[in-house]
Amino acid sequence: MNLLLISIAPVAIILVYIYYRDKYEKEPISLLLKGLVAGMLIVLPVIVVERAISAGLPYIFSEKIGMAFGNAFLVAGFSEEAFKLLAVYILIWKNPNFNERFDGIVYAVFVSLGFALVENIMYVFSNGLSVGISRAFTAVPAHAMFGIVMGYYLGLAKFIKESRSKYMLLAILVPILFHGIYDFILMVQIEWVLLFFLPFLFYMVYRVKIKLKEHEENSVFKYD
Repeated sequence: MNLLLISIAPVAIILVYIYYRDKYEKEPISLLLKGLVAGMLIVLPVIVVERAISAGLPYIFSEKIGMAFGNAFLVAGFSEEAFKLLAVYILIWKNPNFNERFDGIVYAVFVSLGFALVENIMYVFSNGLSVGISRAFTAVPAHAMFGIVMGYYLGLAKFIKESRSKYMLLAILVPILFHGIYDFILMVQIEWVLLFFLPFLFYMVYRVKIKLKEHEENSVFKYD
């Protein structure tokens, strides 16, 4: 019971925070739950793709640093963020509830944390309570931040039509970059590189705070 609680609690806390941060026009609970479930369901195809890419890495990289790069940016970063974006796009791109920029953030976070929920349960039940506590302050918030960045650019792509291609590209590339750097720092297993882990986490927090505030301040419902 304790393991399940520590697996679910950080996800639930962040979801509630994002829901209430969307303060001018709340999204339908039913659609948000669909986003959460969609994030959970993409775990299966992600695993398949990750295994396929992992099998090919030894043919591309031979040294430890190269393998860490491949696992961080291609296996984890590309596979996970690509399926998250696909799920968000299918769920809301043409949905009338996607009617302001901040909505992109909300739905992307719900999909991202649906994925993170399943991943977290798997890690915590395999490795124990200490891993659950650690991930509550690192991996789970990181997935939320990847989702915020993705949703930020998705919101711009939706409502700035003349730059749609650019922002759609950024909606996938920037989360992959953040995700890849996060995982590479941990996977490369070089002590001095690990020194960058906490500063990078704080940098991500700083960046997503700016993005949240920007879309919040530019809400079309702010003065309704």
